[in-house]
Amino acid sequence: MDIPDIHIRSVGSALPGPPIDNSALARRFGMDTLWEQWVDAFIGTRTRHLAIDLESGELAVSLAELATEAGSRALAAAGLAPGEIDVLVMGTATPDQLMPATVNLVADRLGINDVPTYQLQSGCCGAVQALDVARRMLQSAGHTNALVLGGDVCAQFFDLGADLMSLRPEELVNAVLFGDGAGAAVLTTEPAPGRPAIRRVLNRLTGLGQQPGQVLRWYGPAQGKPPEGAGVAEDYKAIEERVPVMAAEILAELLESLDWKPDDIGYLLPPQLSGRMTGKIVKGLDLPGAREITCVADTANTGNALPFLQLERLVGALEPGERAIGIAVESSKWIKSGFALEGV
Repeated sequence: MDIPDIHIRSVGSALPGPPIDNSALARRFGMDTLWEQWVDAFIGTRTRHLAIDLESGELAVSLAELATEAGSRALAAAGLAPGEIDVLVMGTATPDQLMPATVNLVADRLGINDVPTYQLQSGCCGAVQALDVARRMLQSAGHTNALVLGGDVCAQFFDLGADLMSLRPEELVNAVLFGDGAGAAVLTTEPAPGRPAIRRVLNRLTGLGQQPGQVLRWYGPAQGKPPEGAGVAEDYKAIEERVPVMAAEILAELLESLDWKPDDIGYLLPPQLSGRMTGKIVKGLDLPGAREITCVADTANTGNALPFLQLERLVGALEPGERAIGIAVESSKWIKSGFALEGV
């Protein structure tokens, strides 16, 4: 049986509320202008969109709502009705609750039923993992269209009453590093002009024996009182050291597997940890001929939404014959992921 090429038919995204700049965060947390300057200089993130109301601390929009909006936009852009979707896959590190799975809440809101659904619990690589699962399902199960979702609402782990001056660096960075959002893509076996073909997807755990670079804590009553501190912790120094190296390894493996040369790459979708880190990674990848597609300085790190925000900017620009590489690195247990696209 011939294995069909899988194409990206459309992409959609959703961000909650207006952008919140560093000055607004500084005012909310009672920080001075030096803190704002520190964010600009060392993080490089200008704005972010948050699913919580900064004044009340209440969750204003859920991940299911954001993913439904993104999925609806992707369906509309693809010209498809919900009943034409054959499989639904979602990647997230921050589902709305443990059960029911957020992917099934989204399916219900979109009017999708009687199809296989999958929810992958993963950090920044979850979106790529979801693309991989959907691609394999389309290639092997006789399906035609898959809706792939990715998103995170990290703000639900914010402690708006925290004294930021007392936080450890691995906790302080989370107050400015993350934003919220969701994205969606329709994958199809039906080729057409303007629908990039997915040439390769890489997804590999590489963290054997390594300490986690990121921890997201979730507690139930039987576990007792959670320890003091933020629900999210980053070993930012380890991330800063390892992610650029892993990104270069991902690029090299994708190029070698396809027999592509660095000069063949027209677009680069680099990892989107922060504005400063992205610049460092892109410089190290050394693809001077590739146009960089990045948005993290304006959206902050939206986790599993970010690859879709990048793809949304790419799909309409990729011309026939042009090639693009996307890279995502997950520090929670050190996962390499990436994908290669070609315009057709």
